[in-house]
Amino acid sequence: MNWSDEGIVLSARKHGESAAIVTLLTRLNGRHSGLVHGGSGSRARGIYQTGNLVSANWRARLSEHLGTLTCELLRPHAAGLLNERLPLMALISAAALIERLLPEREPHPETFDRFCAQIESLGDGPDWIARYVHWEFDLLTDLGYGLDLSECAATGINDDLIYVSPRTGCAVSAAAGQPYRDKLLKLPTFLTGSAGTTNDEEIQQGLRLTGHFLGRCAKDADTGDLPAARAQFVDRLRRRATIFGKS
Repeated sequence: MNWSDEGIVLSARKHGESAAIVTLLTRLNGRHSGLVHGGSGSRARGIYQTGNLVSANWRARLSEHLGTLTCELLRPHAAGLLNERLPLMALISAAALIERLLPEREPHPETFDRFCAQIESLGDGPDWIARYVHWEFDLLTDLGYGLDLSECAATGINDDLIYVSPRTGCAVSAAAGQPYRDKLLKLPTFLTGSAGTTNDEEIQQGLRLTGHFLGRCAKDADTGDLPAARAQFVDRLRRRATIFGKS
């Protein structure tokens, strides 16, 4: 058994003295792991950094085996973010979410393409963090947990949608949600396509919204809690907003 494909490095974990178990998100073969001989050595370490785009070849005697990977570096995305702490944390968060939540060896070409685009845009422009929240929103759709923000679940109207039901994932209008506002999730305007500048409060609302349903996905898939890398990224954003808000 063997295949060749493009892949984005999600993680590389040392195995034995010099090998590594590398997990990729590939375009045609989904989330896939393999053993890389010499993968933890100094010569190969630069290839198997989270976010790097590689050309990968996987071989195994049987399809259910771990198999071996050999990779060539195509784009060293990780190197470009080494001095950009927040974008790098966003990259690690996104990769950890994919590794934790995406079913193994199941093709998700649209997820692959969106992840490539997301990596390219990290740190680019004032709205890159809002685009990250949009990326988590799209990941929910890929995982079968897409939110319905088209109209109010209670009234059917599509105006003044400011809440989301934590149970159904459907939008709720201001009037219909008023009696239950303490139990509903806030829906930031940038997720409904409204133009304008996105502030820190709306970013936090968006991350709470996507985090709630990503957590449900993890629970349903019995994969544990959301990755620590995402919590660290969200906490870093919260602390940054607090510091800037006091200045």
